[in-house]
Amino acid sequence: MISRLGLDISRVFARIVPDPLIIAILLTWLTVLLALIWGRYPPDDHGLLDRIETLLDAWRYDDQRPAAQRIGIWKLLEFSMQMSLILVTGHALAATRPVRGLIDRMAGWPQSAAGAAALVSAIACLTGLVNWGLGLIVGALMAREVGRSCARRGVPIHYPLLAAAGYMGLLVFHGGLSASAPLSTSTAAAARKVLPESAVALIGNGISLDRTIFSPLNLFVTGGLVLLLPLLFWWLTPKRPDQMQGFVETHPIGPSVRSTTANQQSMHHQGAERNISLPDRLDRSAIIIWLLAIPLFFAVARYIQVNGLWSISLNEINATMLAMGLLLHSSPRAYIGAVEDGARDCASIILQFPIYAGIMALMIASGLVGRLTEALVSVGGAQSLPVMSFIAATLVGLFVPSGGAQWSLQGEITLKAAEATRTDQGVMLMSVAYGDELANMLQPFWALPLLAITGVRARDIVGYTAIAMLVAGAWMMLGLLIF
Repeated sequence: MISRLGLDISRVFARIVPDPLIIAILLTWLTVLLALIWGRYPPDDHGLLDRIETLLDAWRYDDQRPAAQRIGIWKLLEFSMQMSLILVTGHALAATRPVRGLIDRMAGWPQSAAGAAALVSAIACLTGLVNWGLGLIVGALMAREVGRSCARRGVPIHYPLLAAAGYMGLLVFHGGLSASAPLSTSTAAAARKVLPESAVALIGNGISLDRTIFSPLNLFVTGGLVLLLPLLFWWLTPKRPDQMQGFVETHPIGPSVRSTTANQQSMHHQGAERNISLPDRLDRSAIIIWLLAIPLFFAVARYIQVNGLWSISLNEINATMLAMGLLLHSSPRAYIGAVEDGARDCASIILQFPIYAGIMALMIASGLVGRLTEALVSVGGAQSLPVMSFIAATLVGLFVPSGGAQWSLQGEITLKAAEATRTDQGVMLMSVAYGDELANMLQPFWALPLLAITGVRARDIVGYTAIAMLVAGAWMMLGLLIF
């Protein structure tokens, strides 16, 4: 019955959900309309024309402002590059023989469609708890490779369900070691980087991690989800082969056309090895690779020594995957070919991240985040306040798909509400964090790398992620009511 419901919901979403680019454009205009109607503007605002000018100035990225105050469509250029690198370095690392062998062995474990979906979901969740970027790339790669392995072995699967399962790391990461809001508020010094001084004054020396990530609330919510989500995807798996959509090869992981051709030419001309030029020898040299890879490893190790293992960010993940990929490919030519293969999947990231940066700018400039949060938080009393804060964060997350950015916008209001009702600050902080990760199930922003790697469309997976959103949302609200 659950699998049938999942198929029906997935088919409905497949007919009505547009592509991510269209969603981003429509969200932009919806944000503009809400900002014009419901926004909060300074006292010297004189009407519609002033509001339009305010929104345009924020949206286009005003480089005349101080760097810390610059918002707009170009705000996420650095982040867009980070996400592109995590995609191409992950692809290149997966193309190496040792990693490919490990992935193939793990991908060969499932003997049924339900087992495949449960395995991918479990791996995505566990790696997402370590680091959200790691969970995103590993979940996507596992979904693709499990799909490929099952197709090769004749095991029927429902590939859109596998791709959705690979996205589950983004539904639990705020309860793990890369949770942006808890980590950025654990000390007063860290909180000052994301919150105004009036909010920092409310938390004293900070909200310690034993009240957030390692709290009984989070152990219940996130620990429960890690167990519940694989079971959910097991139950959602269609029972009949004719109901399933099999794996479709987009482009294989393996040696690139460039590197394969180069190897063939090298074998053909083995007798003329002495005539190879110095640039060609360098292009095939493992020593050149070591000159970059080894310093990268030392740089990451030094970062961990200074800042601790749990503070690793996208930069450290990218540096590690770059170094490992370089060493395992053993030559610049082979690695460049693998990167070129992966770079084809970056188009949606490059195009759409600036659009979402513009949406975030519109939300900030118009004060919409504050209006929405205050309206919902004011409805609840002390008992229901965390749940109302959670709902507000989920709605805001559809427009501001960034945990750190969302906490910087909602943090002050949330902490003031906690103080007024004497609600535990750690619980209120986690209510915002849970709302942010829950919104990821409908917001295609974070799914773009996964869609590129797996080759599926957003409309193919959103029905299943919406079901996961409902189940996880109910579980999160239960935790917030209990604790």
